[in-house]
Amino acid sequence: MLLHGQRRLLVLVLENKFQAELVADIHSRLPRSIVLKNDPNYIQGIPDLVVFNGKHYAILEVKRKYNAPHQPNQDYYIDYFDKWGVFSAFIFPENKEEILDAMERALQPRRKARISRSK
Repeated sequence: MLLHGQRRLLVLVLENKFQAELVADIHSRLPRSIVLKNDPNYIQGIPDLVVFNGKHYAILEVKRKYNAPHQPNQDYYIDYFDKWGVFSAFIFPENKEEILDAMERALQPRRKARISRSK
């Protein structure tokens, strides 16, 4: 039987393992991106990862599974950045591919409009 402290440590290990794999997946999809891990002790509830890709960025809150509890302010910050027009999402193993696909589309550079010139 795990004690409360041991259980919390196991949860952190599982989430950290998923987060490390996630960062590797992001780099394989967006090789020129920069992924920063935020300090959870700096601002309570600030999402775990910021992904920069050129002029665009995304905010991700990493969870070990779909029904993992949300900490105070996590929903607030995901909604806050979403209102700014920033791709922001909770990501966990069960929705990883869906979120990464959507994030990849959102972070793609926008092509400049081409104006054809007649000769």
